[in-house]
Order: sequence, then C-alpha cells, then structure tokens
Amino acid sequence: QLQLVESGGGLVQPGGSLRLSCAASGFTLDYYVIGWFRQAPGKEREGVSCITSSGGRTNYADSVKGRFTVSRDNAKSTVYLQMNSLKPEDTGVYSCAALADSFASCARIYDLYEYEDWGQGTQVTVSS
Repeated sequence: QLQLVESGGGLVQPGGSLRLSCAASGFTLDYYVIGWFRQAPGKEREGVSCITSSGGRTNYADSVKGRFTVSRDNAKSTVYLQMNSLKPEDTGVYSCAALADSFASCARIYDLYEYEDWGQGTQVTVSS
C-alpha cells in the first residue's frame, strides 16, 4: 500500500515562505497524480493543487495561484509544495493525496473523494 508522509509545516509570519514535502513509500510515485489539500479549523477540506504523474501539468486553487508552486521528483518519490507570500488565511493542516491514474491531466483539482491514499497532514500556521 502506498504510504504518504508530509513534512515541512510550521509557524511563519505573513509574507513568509514554507516548503512542504510529501514523501511516498510502498510504491513508486511514477503513476500517481498527487493533490495537496488543506483544512482550516471549522472549515471543510479544500483542494490546493494538483500535479500529474510526470509533473508536466499542474493546477491550483484560485486562492493560491501565483503564490504556491507544486513540483515533484519521482526519483526521490517526493512531491513538494512551495508556498510564498503566505497569508493568515493559508493556515491549516496540509495533506497530500494520491490518485493512481497516470493518464489524469489535472485539468481540474480533483475532488478529495477521488484520491485513494492520504498522508497524515502537517500543520501550517501563518501569524505574526
């Protein structure tokens, strides 16, 4: 079974940056679309980004476009989420999820129920 472990969260001031990592084990990541999601206290989980299995296509929620960048290194079985110009409203638990579909295009950020494997999440807090 594919296992995902997120890391890189923490406390950062508004305007700061963090880079999250999603490390996979159990299976090669080569055939998986990876989505990043976040959940703020009292709110529903929302999709943040999507990256295709090859890394050739990405998609982002409007709220993070131009500030967040998703990338992947399949040789290291790791996906990254670079978050810049962070805002207090970016606060939440960030999770990565895997969808076993090497043909998926990330033309949209897939719904959370479409993903099959999830990490435990990492806390991101943006506050002064």
